Amino acid sequence: MPPDTAVNDPNARHDGWNTLRRFLPYLWPRDNPGLRWRIVVACLFILLSTATQLTLPYLLKWAVDAMGATGPKAVRFVMLTVLAFAAGRLAQTTFDNLRNIVFERVGQDATRALAENVFGQLHRLSLRFHLGRRTGAVTKVIERGTKSIDTMLYFLLFNIAPTVIQLAVVAVIFYINFGWQLVAATALAIAVYIWVTRTITEWRTKLREQMNRLDGQALARAVDSLLNYETVKYFGAERREEARYAQATRAYAEAAVKSENSLGLLNIAQSVVISVLMAVAMGWTVWGWWQGRYSAGQLVFVQTYLTQLFRPLDMLGMVYRTIRQGLIDMAEMFRLLDEPEEVSDAPGAPALVVQRPSIVFDNVVFGYEKDRGILHGLSFEVPAGRNYAIVGPSGAGKSTIARLLFRFYDPVSGRILIDGQDIRAVTQASLRKVIGIVPQDSVLFNETIGYNIAYGRDDADAATVEAAARGAALMGLIERLPKGFATEVGERGLKLSGGEKQRVAIARTLVKNPPILLLDEATSALDTRTEQDILATLHRVAENRTTISIAHRLSTIADADRILVMQDGRLAEQGSHADLLRADGLYAEMWSRQAAETEEISEAAE
Repeated sequence: MPPDTAVNDPNARHDGWNTLRRFLPYLWPRDNPGLRWRIVVACLFILLSTATQLTLPYLLKWAVDAMGATGPKAVRFVMLTVLAFAAGRLAQTTFDNLRNIVFERVGQDATRALAENVFGQLHRLSLRFHLGRRTGAVTKVIERGTKSIDTMLYFLLFNIAPTVIQLAVVAVIFYINFGWQLVAATALAIAVYIWVTRTITEWRTKLREQMNRLDGQALARAVDSLLNYETVKYFGAERREEARYAQATRAYAEAAVKSENSLGLLNIAQSVVISVLMAVAMGWTVWGWWQGRYSAGQLVFVQTYLTQLFRPLDMLGMVYRTIRQGLIDMAEMFRLLDEPEEVSDAPGAPALVVQRPSIVFDNVVFGYEKDRGILHGLSFEVPAGRNYAIVGPSGAGKSTIARLLFRFYDPVSGRILIDGQDIRAVTQASLRKVIGIVPQDSVLFNETIGYNIAYGRDDADAATVEAAARGAALMGLIERLPKGFATEVGERGLKLSGGEKQRVAIARTLVKNPPILLLDEATSALDTRTEQDILATLHRVAENRTTISIAHRLSTIADADRILVMQDGRLAEQGSHADLLRADGLYAEMWSRQAAETEEISEAAE
């Protein structure tokens, strides 16, 4: 199994520049000129808003200086500058909101595109990947990563870019009006401010990463426990599950307290730097006013510029933390995108074309782990249109055959052929299109019965769904239900009985109408009466198809054309039911044991 590093590695970090490099195509989509124009227009609104904001301190300076004079002209001038200041504030707010309106579609489209890419990748990954991951933890990674896209776009364009422009312009303005001393003091304060913010935020980021891991752990435990609701009830383990969940939430709460306390420390340190600079700058201005070099309006001028400058810088800690967290969240999601596909189509692979649906396993060797083999040179052939059964003790490799046939895994060596074509040389979509399966545990979507039946084929219409339901002997149930085909089946189909779920799975396969049918322990979880009903339905469904029945109860496959008996990943015996009984080998031993168990159960019932 490949190492699990994408989600659960506690030391997982990110390469900021590589993550940003992969993030930029979502910011500037090459295949969508309309979105690129929106970005350009949003940037123009950023420039207009910044220019307006930088003009406002001049208006206040002129108004304050003019208030030292008397007369109608002075009053009129002060009134006009005050009104211009108010109009400027309104214009700035308008430009900011127009910027947001124009840019909103860009952020949402980037979030959508990335979410779709990751979702598609998760379906392309192998069964091995999904068996080794917790669903709750993976979905949390996707949720955080997609949400971080919009946030990253907003802060990079609408906070950092305008702040950099303001710093440059304010430095020039301060130099012209107050000389290099105030520019140097402001630059030093900003450098200290950024250093303090970065240092404390780096520490906070580690706390945040710990919070993420603990949050994911709590969610994974909750999802796992709720999915196993019945098992929890069977063993009266509610208290145990509550304790496990409480342990995770308490650990998360402790990490959250540390994170929030560190935020208070960051705010205090930032305020110290801002207050010291404000005192120095305003004291410098007052000193110049006393010497006659500056006017009273320049005190307001300095204070307004510094307030405007430090308003976005005051958010620098949050911005830096958000961007760092966004990089971490996106890096984890990009790791999912980078997860290698264990099973992939060969370049230029054609579609599987089936005329005679024969199946051949040719010297197949396979193991889920390198040091633990499951199949050891397995070879057999199922002719087109025949009904073969595969039986054997637990762990013999029966269900592995089904997974290999669907190409959830590739053999270590050997070949699997359908109609003479190696399944590794054709597309996976075309391969799975020709095989239908009724599994041991028929898992249904939390949707309607009609939706679950129609899932067998994209273009299934109502008539096809109804015909499949009749073929699977489901119409009696559906007609008794008040909502009929619109009846919700619940999560994983829990509102239906085992036999009803199996019939839905059979109907779904009838809608698919494949030439090859795989029955993987399809009746092992059912009672005897229901089993006989389902078997009768399966026999009708299997007519004129190539069928492989994987079974534990030998009585369910005694009428198969040929029975393959497996032991320790090898073919031990093969033949008809009668031939195998006469051979008095493994099959005959299994048959005798099951017959004895059935007789004991019957005697106990009497």
